[in-house]
Amino acid sequence: MINIHEVSETNKMIEKENLDVRTITLGISLLDCISDDPDTLKARIYDKITKSAERLVPVGKEIENDFGIPIVNKRISVTPISLVGASACRGPEDFAGLARTLDEAAKAVGVNFIGGFSALVSKGMTPSDVNLINSIPSALSETDVVCSSVNVGSSKTGIDMDAVRLMGSIIKKTAQATQDRQSLGCAKLVVFCNAPDDNPFMAGAFHGVTEGDMVINVGVSGPGVVKTAISRIHGESFETLCETIKKTAFKVTRVGQLVAKEASRRLGIPFGIVDLSLAPTPAIGDSVADILTEMGLQYAGAPGTTAALALLNDQVKKGGVMASSYVGGLSGAFIPVSEDQGMVDSVNAGCLTLEKLEAMTCVCSVGLDMIAVPGDTSEYTISGIIADEMAIGMVNQKTTAVRIIPAYGRKAGDSVEFGGLLGHAPVIRVNPFSCEEFIKREGRIPAPIHSFKN
Repeated sequence: MINIHEVSETNKMIEKENLDVRTITLGISLLDCISDDPDTLKARIYDKITKSAERLVPVGKEIENDFGIPIVNKRISVTPISLVGASACRGPEDFAGLARTLDEAAKAVGVNFIGGFSALVSKGMTPSDVNLINSIPSALSETDVVCSSVNVGSSKTGIDMDAVRLMGSIIKKTAQATQDRQSLGCAKLVVFCNAPDDNPFMAGAFHGVTEGDMVINVGVSGPGVVKTAISRIHGESFETLCETIKKTAFKVTRVGQLVAKEASRRLGIPFGIVDLSLAPTPAIGDSVADILTEMGLQYAGAPGTTAALALLNDQVKKGGVMASSYVGGLSGAFIPVSEDQGMVDSVNAGCLTLEKLEAMTCVCSVGLDMIAVPGDTSEYTISGIIADEMAIGMVNQKTTAVRIIPAYGRKAGDSVEFGGLLGHAPVIRVNPFSCEEFIKREGRIPAPIHSFKN
């Protein structure tokens, strides 16, 4: 039972420490919509989404009002569209048409984002996968709330370097196609290794083929709550620090569990998982970087940062799994640059570089996230950055991702403004030396030896 002390404590977290439920995400299978006729496919997709999600936003608002817990986003994820559109779509333009249908359906039910304009190509690409990937620049420039992801590697299959090479080009084209909006399209595009089937967070969410017809997943947050808890134990031992983070993560996840169960009950849709990731926002006091500085670092990126982040990530997971029987998704600490004012400050101070961020991704939840680089960065350099991050995920058997924005017309030291939850980002310097010959090799990097378990 939740006692009166916990209720009071939770209210304080919400009012003063930026605690929120970052998202309720409704996963919807579109496999029963498949048709070899494009118009029939679009009609089925629109009808399935609008009927399945018609009560998602109203119910989310009801829960906010009844429990006093802010729910920042209501979102939808769908079956990877490269699978759904394989029979009907003959080329990239057909897939771009499906993206427009997703956008229309999402707007009709009032959600903030819809994810699943995705392809899973960790071992190879079908013609459908290639067509979808080639349609991404058009799809993301012609829609407002559609998000896209491509899984190019896994610990079991290795890294599809043909897909990595292609994604470098696609990211550049997406930046150019949305140059009038600060290359915003790239902020809605993620390249994954080991993508989870049940991720509720955009831009990487999709409804995995192992899921049921519909499912409710919830993503919680709370960097401000963790920072405040740590501020009360200044100078204490690592044991005390770990216990404090763990107990705080437990309390934050309890809130997510409550919202998830209530949404499931009211919608009549099965509850899937709680993703207990510490996801920052541009708001002051809602920063993962600030947690690291509260631990004793002058800036995120200073020596000791990777160790501090490893500690934080581990204790968040240990506390969270005690609060919910079904923890999944990404779960841990996110380090997106543009969405975290503390990270922005660290970059501007010269403390945080692309290389240090890459090192940090070895121990955190995701990877190189919401990083703006000069607009003239070559597609091969972008592919090289993706390949490095995919290798970290493959070898360490963890999810890694790259959401990188080559800011059209910008150079290192400039800034780009995305607005809302996406925030603003300084343009980070990129290593100028070439990897073109390496990236041009065909085929895939094989899985590491420790992947052979059966």
